[in-house]
Amino acid sequence: MTRALVFDCDGVLADTERDGHLPAFNATFAHFDLPVRWSEEDYAEVLRIGGGKERLASLLTPEFVDRAGLPADPDGQRALVAEWHAEKTRRYTAMVRDGVMPARPGIARIVHEAHDAGWLLAVASTSAEASVRAVLEHAVGDDAATWFRVFAGDVVPRKKPAPDVYELTVRELGVDPADAVVVEDSANGLRAALGAGLTTVVTVSSYTAGEDFTGAALVVDRLGDLPDTPAHVIADPTHVEPDGQVTLDTLTQLPNPTGGSR
Repeated sequence: MTRALVFDCDGVLADTERDGHLPAFNATFAHFDLPVRWSEEDYAEVLRIGGGKERLASLLTPEFVDRAGLPADPDGQRALVAEWHAEKTRRYTAMVRDGVMPARPGIARIVHEAHDAGWLLAVASTSAEASVRAVLEHAVGDDAATWFRVFAGDVVPRKKPAPDVYELTVRELGVDPADAVVVEDSANGLRAALGAGLTTVVTVSSYTAGEDFTGAALVVDRLGDLPDTPAHVIADPTHVEPDGQVTLDTLTQLPNPTGGSR
């Protein structure tokens, strides 16, 4: 049996949204003299949209286009969004490499546990691949990052909450969905993973703690590292009762979507 552990990136490998993506977006707006700045409250709403390019494109209302003097034709707007997104990605990856956003507790530990046990490892994210790889290398180290397959950005036409990126991931890894576990942090990501038939653990992040995680096999505040940053259980519908940290043994106890053991 081949098993796989698949991570979302933002909010899972590191708590990147508030301290990384948001300031990178706002710095990009300033760079291009755009009449917009997103507050933390604004960005909480923007996060309901899957994908960085899609979030930028949401700005392009007729009123905003007219006020900012932007092109009104679709081709011109697509080119503009691509230019903004490239600048935002450059700024964001520089922040990651400067160590602005530390890895979330338990990530490096469980990655090594899974690798040592022969599990396949992957990241499935709607973020740009360059951003994902920068976060991954920072979170687990350059050597461990080579153990991963990365499925990111525009590899699928529909972004989360559509299941496409997770369906692609298990297909490319060559694993049965019943033998994969996903770690997500958002309701959109959970919906995507469940739509692909995947058992999902949620580690809530700064922007997602109040979301609806119905269907998750386990919800915790973090995967946890003992003794300093233990995991606290928020919801444990399958009664696996992790003791301070979510381990590979915890994941193997989670029932697969058909109700069988893993």
